[in-house]
Amino acid sequence: MEPDTSDLLAPVGGVGALIGYARVSTKGQNLDRQIAALEGAGCQRIFSDKKSGKNAEREELLKALDYLRPNDTLVVPSLDRLGRSIQDLINIVGQLRKDGIGFRSLHEALDTTTPGGRLVFHVFAALAEFIRELIVQGTHEGIAAARARGERLGRPPAMTEEQIRHARSMLTDPEASISSIAKLLGVSRTTIYKYVPELRAGHRPGVGSGQRSELERA
Repeated sequence: MEPDTSDLLAPVGGVGALIGYARVSTKGQNLDRQIAALEGAGCQRIFSDKKSGKNAEREELLKALDYLRPNDTLVVPSLDRLGRSIQDLINIVGQLRKDGIGFRSLHEALDTTTPGGRLVFHVFAALAEFIRELIVQGTHEGIAAARARGERLGRPPAMTEEQIRHARSMLTDPEASISSIAKLLGVSRTTIYKYVPELRAGHRPGVGSGQRSELERA
């Protein structure tokens, strides 16, 4: 469940501890500059990850979020150190606010413990929701337009109309087994039964009952 971001303008945090979080994308990059900035901002404890923001397993971020208490403030060197995307960022900050925790980004000078910082994140949340709705609307319009053009949506059928005609034609040959027909058409026996439904009822053109039972075992 996504966190509730509707209270982004409400005062929260700012009187507890400052907890820092830093991240670099590769092990070859250095965290020193970020850590120095966080120490300069007064952070009492700093957590840091050395992996891509696209990696969902950001262990130190999870530890930082678990360590934070109501009225604390999470501090990051910049917004891109925390979120994998705008929506990810909004979700994290929204959850922090729900837990009574503030958020600061040093580079962007954003601080949700101040009215101006809360207003900026309220706008971010509204923009993220607007973009999500546009994507959903565009998807629905695209589907409607494709249907209006008569395009088939979803997975293509396992057998084409031509293959079905060939299958029915070959089924009239008493020497041809269903397995051999399926192999020739590059499909499974199950697919043959699905697209030639009369076979499920035990009917096969041009083949007697005795021949049919023998062929279907092949």
